[in-house]
This record gives sequence, structure tokens and C-alpha cells, in this order.
Amino acid sequence: MAETPAGVRWTIADLELFPDDNQRYEIVDGELFVSKAAGNRHQRVSLEFTTELSIWNRATGLGVVLPTPGLILGEADSVIPDIVWASRERFAVIQGEDDHLHGAPELVVEVLSPGATNARRDREAKLRMYSVYGVHEYWIPDPATETVAVYRRHQAQLRLEATLGRGDTLTSPLLPGFAVSVAQLFPPD
Repeated sequence: MAETPAGVRWTIADLELFPDDNQRYEIVDGELFVSKAAGNRHQRVSLEFTTELSIWNRATGLGVVLPTPGLILGEADSVIPDIVWASRERFAVIQGEDDHLHGAPELVVEVLSPGATNARRDREAKLRMYSVYGVHEYWIPDPATETVAVYRRHQAQLRLEATLGRGDTLTSPLLPGFAVSVAQLFPPD
């Protein structure tokens, strides 16, 4: 996370000022988060989730799967989630002329990276943000524990529905017929 002086609130306009330097710049509720490229374990888990969602999506034709899209939710909320899925109807509404998403997709997946700052960003700051903007489901795979925290919308708020382990199957009411073994999502090193 970047050191933000007291009282400074970052906006999407500020993102244009940052260099293209292989860093990930995200703003959540006006707070700037800067992270380097994810490690190989993170990338492999992200690829497994993307692959499984893409196979299901290709078979059903119900939506669009995007890895690492630009997601602009508000003037002070702009992030790059690992994976999103949006129904065709929702995608048509949130796809911007700038080729970024301007609104909440139904599903967001953020693979947890090591470190307390990353955990706070994904489990607290982004959870609040996705909840406020209307994401229906939020999955947080944790490569270290090989678990998936599944948050679902209940009474206008994302709430922890389950934490699934290697012996469980990941399904979703958003994705009819989608089912994958959690163990399959965490390939061996």
C-alpha cells in the first residue's frame, strides 16, 4: 500500500498520473493500494479459476469471463480484480466506451496474495466496496490454505456464505450447472 498523506483522497483521475511500470495501482474508497505483479502460485490459481469459469461459460453462453479487467465503480473506486463474470445483460450495461467496466459485475474473484496488507485489502476494503456497489458474489481463494471464502449478497450486503476446502465442491446459484472440486483449483507446486 502506498503511504497516503492525511486527508488525501485519491480518485480515478489520479490514476492517469502513475507510470506504466508493472505495478498495480488500485483505489478503494479513496485509498491508494500499490502492488507488484503477483507471484507464480497466485497466477496458477487464478488461471485455474479462469479456465473453469470459461469452460462453463462457453458451454452455457450466459455471460462474459474477464481476467484482470479494469473495473471502475466510482470516482474513488477503481480496481483490477483477478477475474470477473458478468451476465450478457449486465455486461452490455457496464461495458464502457473506453473498453473498461463501469459498474459491478455479478461475480468477482480475488486470489489472495501473501501479506497482511493484501489480506486487509481483499478481505476488508474490497469486500466493503464490492458490497456497496452491488456485486452478487465475491470469491477469495487463498493459495496458502487452499480454501475459497464465498461471499453472497444477503439483504443488500455481501456476507460470508462458506469457506470451502479441498474436499468441497464450489457451486453458485449465479452460475447454473457450474461445479468444480476445490482441490482442482489449487494445482500442486
